[in-house]
Amino acid sequence: MLDLWYKNAVIYCIDVETFQDGNDDGVGDFAGLIERLDYLEALEVTCIWLTPFYPTPNRDNGYDITDFYAVDPRLGTLGDFVNFARAARHRGMRVIVDLVVNHTSVDHPWFQAARSDPNSPYRDWYVWSKEKPEDAEDGVVFPGVQDSTWTWDEQAGAYYFHRFYEHQADLNIANPAVTEEIQKIMGFWLELGVVGFRLDAVPFLIEYTGLDSHPEGDPHEYLTELRRFLSWRKAEAVLLAEANIPMEMADEYFGRDDRMTMVFHFMLNQHLFLALARGDGRPVVDMLRNTPEIPKTGQWAHFLRNHDELDLGRLSDADREEVFQAFGPDPDMQIYHRGIRRRLAPMLDGDTRRIAMAFSLMFTLPGTPVLWYGDEIGMGDDLTQTERNSVRTPMQWNGRRNAGFSTAPAERLIRPVIADGPFGFLGLNVEEQLDRPESLFEQVRRMVRERRSHAEIGWMPYEIVDAREPAVVALSRRSKDGQILTLHNLANRAVEVRLDVPEGPVRVHRLLADGESDLHGLEQGTARLAPYGHAWIKLEPRG
Repeated sequence: MLDLWYKNAVIYCIDVETFQDGNDDGVGDFAGLIERLDYLEALEVTCIWLTPFYPTPNRDNGYDITDFYAVDPRLGTLGDFVNFARAARHRGMRVIVDLVVNHTSVDHPWFQAARSDPNSPYRDWYVWSKEKPEDAEDGVVFPGVQDSTWTWDEQAGAYYFHRFYEHQADLNIANPAVTEEIQKIMGFWLELGVVGFRLDAVPFLIEYTGLDSHPEGDPHEYLTELRRFLSWRKAEAVLLAEANIPMEMADEYFGRDDRMTMVFHFMLNQHLFLALARGDGRPVVDMLRNTPEIPKTGQWAHFLRNHDELDLGRLSDADREEVFQAFGPDPDMQIYHRGIRRRLAPMLDGDTRRIAMAFSLMFTLPGTPVLWYGDEIGMGDDLTQTERNSVRTPMQWNGRRNAGFSTAPAERLIRPVIADGPFGFLGLNVEEQLDRPESLFEQVRRMVRERRSHAEIGWMPYEIVDAREPAVVALSRRSKDGQILTLHNLANRAVEVRLDVPEGPVRVHRLLADGESDLHGLEQGTARLAPYGHAWIKLEPRG
């Protein structure tokens, strides 16, 4: 019997090195993370996603890996990881980890062996060329920072391919030895307690760029191989794909219930921010209408912000500029000519009403919600940090030294805590928001609880409801117990909505709503939503 636990999951993403320091050296670690599991249990999240925690030179926040079978010594040991996974499981939380197998660090022993000897068995684990390809400047992922996808290696006497930074050499996915090694990596972590992987950079993982020969057929078939292996090793395990794809490619990633379990809905995320910029729900509604049907066991994953930039690359130039002007008008707030390197709360001017509405909308979209640590309290960003590190500052636990993250001297912290301004830790932290009903944390906690309590939001088909107001996104799910109706006003003005309620007398249950909207007329099909108002309502026939 299939275990579709992810359909009703709430996923919380953590960067271990910035969450909690357990040994006072200025770097977060697994000992500190274990100390904070009570917090995650109180938030009622059901799944923890860990960004890379493997040994690394740390030139790209851990995505440049030197050993796939170990823990970065700064963060602890394999024993510490197992203790964490066990402690999370005992609190009812599953763990997924990043699987970063598109590339390795150039410091990885595999690459060192490959570059030092053309006869090394590892030589063909990477992609080489004696001459620099003519299209070497095409397809760079980090324009403005990265100049080429091919770099000359003096020791190897050849160019090597790297879709990302030059210190991240791409693995040769056409080599059976490489794909066999990837299965070993997956099997290793499954044995240590994880229940799946967030698969990094999937479109680049399955490309054959730079190879003279490669397997014939559709490269997406490799995703079927990964899913088959995963299912045999652990039936409940999932693959969550990072794939910023157009909707016509969805079938290639979900397959026929045999490829990716979940895929991040980047297209909807980008149109959600366009909708927020305009105060108009229609970009969200239009994107939902253009989202294809997926297999019954498949699921979209929804997010507001993550550990990378807010990628707007699939919007039109005019729409992207509109979002830039609304949320990142300063060039220093923008990155890679396509994105914004700010956290959610600063983009929304720290307006708790607006931030809560955005969270509420995410929780009610058809799919599984994913939170980035700290966004649930409205943490800010540090634009003095390089590139995407601006959104990777230490968690703000309280108003004491280093925001409660570490007792180490400030100069030894992995990154500075945010101390000044409206997002400084003295006034904005977990301790300050706990048990304050109108705080952002408590509002998000109520949303998590309601989302988990009403599984039909994640499981059942949805309908787009005409609310007769373009600022409003109205969605409905029906089950044998009645109808869940969710309303979200993206405008900074009060609006009247008119709805077609079920025939016959109905009982209206207010599940969750902001404190200013007036829902008393819903039995007759009318309601007044406050500026940035939101409401979750259950409609039941009167028995």
